Amino acid sequence: MSSCANKKRLLVIDDSEAIHLDFRRILSLEQRQPRADIDVLEEALFGAPLSRASTADALEFELDSAFQGQEGLTRVREALEAGTPYSLIFLDYRMPPGWNGAETLRRLRQVAPSLRVVLCSAYSDYSWEAMVREFGESLLLRELRKPFNGHDVRQLLLSLA
Repeated sequence: MSSCANKKRLLVIDDSEAIHLDFRRILSLEQRQPRADIDVLEEALFGAPLSRASTADALEFELDSAFQGQEGLTRVREALEAGTPYSLIFLDYRMPPGWNGAETLRRLRQVAPSLRVVLCSAYSDYSWEAMVREFGESLLLRELRKPFNGHDVRQLLLSLA
């Protein structure tokens, strides 16, 4: 099986550039100079990069970024039109001044009802129970609390993507 067949497209929709960098580091997509002390600390905080994680079916990821809900919706539409849909979206609950996570998810569901979404935040204007009431309890919607660690992200990627 070729690596192209296993490549999964991911989208992070978050207003914080640091969160986008965290995902890139967890997926080991971030290019950096070897710095042993920093690498050890980073691995302690975020876990081993996914490419070094041992899995029977190693997956490759392509990660795109959007910094507001409107931009994320545009990227999802473009991906669908191009025939290269996203496998999974990590969506922040709060993204001032634009749409919050709930509004973004409502609009994403209109365009791609079966898209898997992980809602991420340390704070939320909506309880998880309210989100489940509105969007339904399914394998298409999960929650990841910030600060997250690499292990949690990798487990979600492997189980959802």
